[in-house]
This record gives sequence, C-alpha cells and structure tokens, in this order.
Amino acid sequence: MQIYDGLPASFDPDAYDMIVVGAGYAGAVCARRLAETAGFRVAVLERRGHIAGNAYDFVNDAGILVHEYGPHIYHTTDDRVHEFLSRFTEWTDYQHKVLANIHGTLVPVPFNHTSLKLAFGDKRGEELYAKLVDVFGQNKKVPIMDLREKNDPDLAEVADYVYENVFLYYTMKQWGQTPDEIDPSVTGRVPVFIGDDDRYFPGATHQGMPAEGYTKLFEHMLNHDLIDVFVNVDARSIIEMDENTVKLCGHVYGGEVVYTGPLDELFGLDLGALPYRTLDMRFETLDVDQFQPVATVNYTTSEDFTRITEFKLMTGQVVPGKTTVMREYSKAYTPGSGETPYYAILDPENTELYQRYRARVEDVTNFHLVGRLAEYRYYDMDAVVDSALTLSDELISCHS
Repeated sequence: MQIYDGLPASFDPDAYDMIVVGAGYAGAVCARRLAETAGFRVAVLERRGHIAGNAYDFVNDAGILVHEYGPHIYHTTDDRVHEFLSRFTEWTDYQHKVLANIHGTLVPVPFNHTSLKLAFGDKRGEELYAKLVDVFGQNKKVPIMDLREKNDPDLAEVADYVYENVFLYYTMKQWGQTPDEIDPSVTGRVPVFIGDDDRYFPGATHQGMPAEGYTKLFEHMLNHDLIDVFVNVDARSIIEMDENTVKLCGHVYGGEVVYTGPLDELFGLDLGALPYRTLDMRFETLDVDQFQPVATVNYTTSEDFTRITEFKLMTGQVVPGKTTVMREYSKAYTPGSGETPYYAILDPENTELYQRYRARVEDVTNFHLVGRLAEYRYYDMDAVVDSALTLSDELISCHS
C-alpha cells in the first residue's frame, strides 16, 4: 500500500480496475478483498486526511489512545465478519458496560436485575424482578412495549420508569425531539434485560477492542501491493454521473466504482439535503487515574450532553495520573459545514428523498453503493463489514 496526500496531476483512473470512494470499513473491506481475491489494482480516495473513517483513533498528547469521532466498541455475532477482521488485528477481552446517571445514581443499562434494586429499593426491586422472571423467563431482553401489553400494573411500573428515566430525556437530546415527536415504535423497543449480566452487548459472541487500535487495523487491511490510498481527496471533484455511465476525470470509466459517501452530496444536494444528526465532541484530559467507574456513562435525566466516555477504560491503557474523557452534544447536521453526519433521520419523507437520489445510479451497472452514508441508514461496525463482504462477493463472482 502507498498513501499519497492529494491526487497527483498524473492520476489516471484507467490504471486501476476499481476506484473506492472512502477509506472507512465499507471501502477498505472491498478494496482488500478485490485486490487479494480478484487481483484488482485499487485506488482508494478519502476526503479526510486519514484512513479508518469514523473509527480513526490516535494517541493524544497525554499518551492516551482516543477515538476522534466517538467511541467505537467492537461486538458481533457474525463469525465471518470476526474471522475477516481478525486477520488484521489481535483483540483485547474488553466487555462493554454502560451506566446511566439517573438523578445522581449510577444504574446499569440496559435496565437489569441490579437496576431494579437501585431504582426501587431492594425489597420492591426483587418483587418486580420476580414478576418479570415469572412472565418472561430469565436472561431475556424484553422491549418495554411487551411489558405494557400484559396489562399488569407491576410490569407497567417498570416500563414507565425505564421510559421516563432512561429513554425519554436522553432521546430528546439525541434527536432534538419533543416527547410528542418521538416515534412510539422506537419507544416500544427500549429493552429491559431480565438477568444479572450487566454487559451492554450480552448476546455478542465476539467483543473487545483492537489491541493496537482501529487505525492500525485499517493500516494492516489496506497494506497490499495492489492498493493505493489517496487522502485529502474529494472524489466529487472527479466524478460525473449520467443515466448509464460514470465518468472519472472527464472520461467514461470502465472499471468498478464503490461509493461509500453521502449520495445527496454527490449530486450537489440538488433535490434537497438528507437530514442527519451530528455530534459536538469535547475532549478533556484530567490529572487523575480514573474519572468514572466504567467507560461510558449516559446522562439520561440531567445535563445537556448525552454521555461521557473515558477511553483508558476501553483500551486498557495504563497511563498513571492522566485520563482523557469526552462529552457528546447532539445537534442537527449542516451540509457543507465540515461537520460529520452520524445518524440518518429515518422517516418516510427522508427515505423517499433518498430513493429519488438512489434511482439516479440504479442503471449504472459499475457503480455500487455500500455503507451507512451511501445507503442512508445506521449500521453497527460489524453490519457495515458484512454488507461490504456481500458486495465484494458479488464483484468477485462477476470477475472470476
């Protein structure tokens, strides 16, 4: 792999069998698989000045490995995804746990056996837990809608507490909505875990953190003789689309194009901008060994930020007397502002707008959309990898 800063004047797209737009999970997986499996020569064009997309991490001035775009916690039940990524990293045994700060009391989320006792007191908490076990069984994740549908006052009491103290204010901050604007179907999916497992991802068969960090994982993934990476390159400056072809640098391109960026921005937002939520992330290094008991604390009933992340507690780094934390403030995304679009706002109107953009590229047979921005949806990391593996399977099949 060669990494170049900017696109040289001599850049010739026809020297490559595939152009990949974006060096995050979706683009890097496709680049690696087509290079090593189909013998493709691949150019990866990345708008930012680094690889790894939103998973990018780096060591700050205090010597602490931090995630520039917010915490990324690896977890999956997909063996194929895990086997593929494990080629490029060793994993730590980190098990993610989250606490909610509810009026000053730190309570495990998803809400579980311990949470019930902290919220309702030992005696009442045990009574409510016994009712949950009797109705639903143990070690199950149950949406609060299912609790309400039983028409049982005890179960309704649990559902109402979780809704009001764990979900409501946090969601209002995260999505900028008032209670009447929050989709009831989303509300109903808020889970209660009937058991004592306080891990955030109790069902994930594989979880941890890359031992050397995410950026190193991407360096290893893209480290192939047939892959060139060009950073600080906005691919929109060289891409032109019509109904049946894609042009690069003014000429019809005959190879494959994998596009992982925002689809509306590719067309200059001419049908309107697809809405997103973004995050204002404020980092602070403190002169203490440890700031909070777990890596993530959600502020569900107070504060104007949504959560605090303490990176050392995720990475397992030992840096005496120093720790770095990050507070997240959610806000509306402004296209063209340099902000990062994190969360697609999925409602019928926005989905219809996305489909209108997507229809413009459906007949361009060598132009492929993959990833959370290109597909206008929210993906966990493992789901992005799975989607990219599926697309690369199809491309490999077409060229074998």
